[in-house]
Amino acid sequence: MPESTPPENQPAATPGALDEDLLAIEVRTADQARTFLSTVTEVSAGTAPEAAFPLLLLALSELAATGAVLGAIVDVVPAERFEPDVGPDPDVDALRAGLANVLDGVDEYSDVSDPVLGDEVGLSSLSGDIAAIAQELAQGLAHHDAGHLSEALWWWQFSYLQIWGERTASALRVLLVLLGHLRLDVPDEVAHEAEFDALHGA
Repeated sequence: MPESTPPENQPAATPGALDEDLLAIEVRTADQARTFLSTVTEVSAGTAPEAAFPLLLLALSELAATGAVLGAIVDVVPAERFEPDVGPDPDVDALRAGLANVLDGVDEYSDVSDPVLGDEVGLSSLSGDIAAIAQELAQGLAHHDAGHLSEALWWWQFSYLQIWGERTASALRVLLVLLGHLRLDVPDEVAHEAEFDALHGA
């Protein structure tokens, strides 16, 4: 990715500062992080349980696209050698509990922790996945809001590769499977009637 040229009479970027392209990615990631956190918080409140699956599907799909950009770009180098203090870690316990309540009965699923290096199967949960994603995004937002833009982008990229990218992919796959069962696991006569109505414009 080419480096941007500083405007005339402006100092050159300091080590760890973001060039124009990376700055645009940082801003887009911050916007997407806020949208995701807002959506999952709304779902966890349980005010519209019938909309939980569609909302989570859209939120995770959009976040997956954002994360793919972070995985594809060069390694980000933060301006500071050590992470600046932005206060305590985000508390996502209430979010996790709310989601577990909304998703009761379909929350847990079987998960292969590392499909490349082994086939050991364990239990994961959608509520745990989404809470873990939210925690990493919120930590990056704390840096963004404090003006630590290179730190925010570094954090999002690092935690994407380490945690939330995989959790996003896993949760998204589980949601797709659940939606498939809900939409497709219907009696044959119901499916035939729906097909007939669709073909004949009923």
